[in-house]
Amino acid sequence: MKANDIRNLSTAEIQGKVQELKVELFNLRFQLATGQLENTSRIKDVRKTIARMLTILRERELNQ
Repeated sequence: MKANDIRNLSTAEIQGKVQELKVELFNLRFQLATGQLENTSRIKDVRKTIARMLTILRERELNQ
């Protein structure tokens, strides 16, 4: 998800998506540990998306 797309979401929506992505990241790590994960680059993508969302939330917090 691009930063511009994230900025168009409300704060509550971003926080909800962060929680969903954290659950997905947990599941991906579990699959990696058990040898079931085929697309290992997905872990990196999810981590970066979470970081983008948290950065935008922090920007909004500082601007208020």
